[in-house]
Amino acid sequence: MKAFPALFLLLIWTQSPCLWADDDFWPGWLGPDRNGRVKGFEPPAQWPARPKSKWSVKVGSGYGSAVVAAGKVMVHSRQGEKEMVRAIDLDSGKVLWVKGYLVSFKMGGGGERHGKSPKANPAYSDGRLFTTSISGILSAWDADSGKLLWRKIPGKRFGQSHAHWGASNSPLVLGDRIVNLFGNDDVGSLMALDMATGETIWTMGNDGTCYSSPLPAEIDGVRQVVAWNHRALVGVEPEDGRLLWEYPFPHKTHNQNMPTPAFHDGKILLGAENRGIHAFTPGLRQGKWSVSKTWSQKELALDMASAIVAEGLLYGLSHYGQGRLFCLDPDKGKILWQGSPRTGPYATFLSFPGHVLTLSHQGRLTIFKASAKGFHSVASYALSDSSTWAAPVLLENGILIKDAESLTRWVF
Repeated sequence: MKAFPALFLLLIWTQSPCLWADDDFWPGWLGPDRNGRVKGFEPPAQWPARPKSKWSVKVGSGYGSAVVAAGKVMVHSRQGEKEMVRAIDLDSGKVLWVKGYLVSFKMGGGGERHGKSPKANPAYSDGRLFTTSISGILSAWDADSGKLLWRKIPGKRFGQSHAHWGASNSPLVLGDRIVNLFGNDDVGSLMALDMATGETIWTMGNDGTCYSSPLPAEIDGVRQVVAWNHRALVGVEPEDGRLLWEYPFPHKTHNQNMPTPAFHDGKILLGAENRGIHAFTPGLRQGKWSVSKTWSQKELALDMASAIVAEGLLYGLSHYGQGRLFCLDPDKGKILWQGSPRTGPYATFLSFPGHVLTLSHQGRLTIFKASAKGFHSVASYALSDSSTWAAPVLLENGILIKDAESLTRWVF
């Protein structure tokens, strides 16, 4: 078994932005700390009537957002029968390199409208880009040249290498390794792979995978990976893959386990399709782990959209009422306010100091105040006529929006 280098444990628990001089650094799903918080954005003194388009590149379809590092934007998508990986100059929009590879995927079972494009978010670390195809292929690319460094299908050992509607688990970089859920609905594992070689470092469990992505957390002074598989919510030691604790929370019939959990003040906040929102509190007492359910809220539920914590409050989109924004007290589970119904089935969320930003699947970008006292819009823009399932990337003075076929840089 490979030991975790002490220097990496000290410096890189997540992809900490303090290690990077460039404010425009967004290395993966929900940002450097996987919590949706943006630290380098400078909001305009007055929001414009409409942002200006600086550049736009046709990249193909896909639900993964772009990653930004070292002056480049990298995006994973699909065009025809190939999945494509591109690097684009952040300033000019010039395509620096493009690579493609054949990926077959059979749609069915109600997922046809979502297509067969990649759904997982890429991840960047130490000059490497990591992508997960819809069929569960994990690839490592040199971010400067686009050279393929290695390719693995970790879930192949379970038979089918992806969940029914395709692999959507976004890889988590921890030090020298990639951690993610692999497998299919019936059998799978949480696995750690060597970032440089793709070799397996450890494998934990045998439960089916789901559509949620793993989360880094520190609980009672112990750093761990929190993951939600087809059967349970688990906490895992990142060095050796040892199971620390688990709480049964299985997928039921057609109700899938999809959103990425949020973390707040020692509590894991978990929303489930048609099964409410819940807070779980793991704890270490006299050398033994236990986990309790702190509260449950059945008036709201999360389908595909992940909620985030901003300014100490939980914000998200409940799929009840055909889609409603909400603000919830994460300490007590009390609903503080809800928006109008019929917002739609999906939205993504980011935050910057004092504000929450949400992008609907219909291309509507809305910035509102982070407040327990109600919804107060600061600015709202229609930025695409096509669907926008990929999360936006907020830059120092603008935003990247990925719609059905194109990636556009907007400037405020």
